[in-house]
Order: sequence, then structure tokens, then C-alpha cells
Amino acid sequence: VQLQASGGGLVQPGGSLRLSCAASGRTFTSYRMGWFRQAPGKEREFVAYISWSGGSTYYADSVKGRFTISRDNAKNTVYLQMNSLKPEDTAVYYCAASGTGGIPIYIGSYEYWGQGTLVTVSS
Repeated sequence: VQLQASGGGLVQPGGSLRLSCAASGRTFTSYRMGWFRQAPGKEREFVAYISWSGGSTYYADSVKGRFTISRDNAKNTVYLQMNSLKPEDTAVYYCAASGTGGIPIYIGSYEYWGQGTLVTVSS
């Protein structure tokens, strides 16, 4: 499956952005989806996860209550709505797809990755 992330940009603290990740190539509903991020000089970290049906989601503590992951299987797209953004949310955000099992917070559980989209939170 090929993944294309978009929607990043520059936003002021307290603002909102919605990231999108469009999938192509295989049956989208076969995949669990995740968002990860990597800040400058730091390791890539888990942000959010959604099951194939959208019925189950999970978030990193740092974004819980501010970010919402969702998916539209008819459009082969997963979204990350980010509200109340903070400067520490600045990072390149990656979407990823998992067709196998594995713990959703682990990078190694995902076989396919998008190219990343940069989110900068700054005044």
C-alpha cells in the first residue's frame, strides 16, 4: 500500500490543523493505521492509532484530549485532527499502515509509511 500524507504547515500555539493520509494500492480496510511524529533531534514516536473499522482508537498521553484520529474507508483516507497545538507538537508527522498484528504503539508493527508532513507550531 502507498501512503501520501498532507495537511502540515505553520500554525500558532492554540491553533488547529487536520492532517490527511491517502492510501492506494491495496484494500484499505485490511490495515490498521497509525500516526507517528519525529521532532528535530529526537526519535520517532507514536501519536495515535485506529483499527481497521475505526471502532478502536488509542493515543499517546501527550496528545490525548487534543488530537483525534479518524478514517473514511470509502475514501481510503485516515485523518488526524490536531487542536490546542503547542510548540512541542512541532515535528514531521508520518502515517503508517499495519497489515499484521503487533502492538500499535511500536514502530516495528507497521510495514508501510508515508513520506511525512511538517507541522510547525510557533508564534
